[in-house]
Amino acid sequence: MKNVKTWVICAGFTAFAGLMACNDAPSSTAGAAAETAMGGGQSTVADETSQPNVVQIASGSKDHTTLVAAIKAADYVDVLVNAGPFTVFAPTNAAFDALPEGTVANLLKPENKAALQEVLEYHVFVGVINKEAMREGQRLNQVNLKNVTLSVKDGKYMVNDANIIASIPASNGVVHVIDKVLLPQ
Repeated sequence: MKNVKTWVICAGFTAFAGLMACNDAPSSTAGAAAETAMGGGQSTVADETSQPNVVQIASGSKDHTTLVAAIKAADYVDVLVNAGPFTVFAPTNAAFDALPEGTVANLLKPENKAALQEVLEYHVFVGVINKEAMREGQRLNQVNLKNVTLSVKDGKYMVNDANIIASIPASNGVVHVIDKVLLPQ
């Protein structure tokens, strides 16, 4: 089952495009050399004219520094700047602060990278789900292959038990700012 999950994650996160295998090892020496020679992955491409992507939106927000640090620690920057499209449920710093003491620091340790990736993958849907398309009880299968449930009542939008407090369109999807960290069940 792990191989199926790994394949699905690679299929959903098309960023590696033959340069990287899902286990983060170069798929070929030539591919790794080409990426290094070009100066890095997709995140290193300069573009001042396009609408910001989901990572640039989070990076530009003073309320998402913890999320950005987690994305970097999980090595998901290059993945999330690609074409997507992605729906990212982006917890605020306050949402991370509400977790039990030491949780974030523990997840950011290199030896816990797989657990961090699992949490981050639970915040990403491959495709765009704008608020207008959300329906009460709608289930989305996230990148980690687990479902979240959307709620829409009286103009209030939620994912699981987290409130969606803002929505920002991105060049490669949409960022829904949420007030709680979604934890995979």
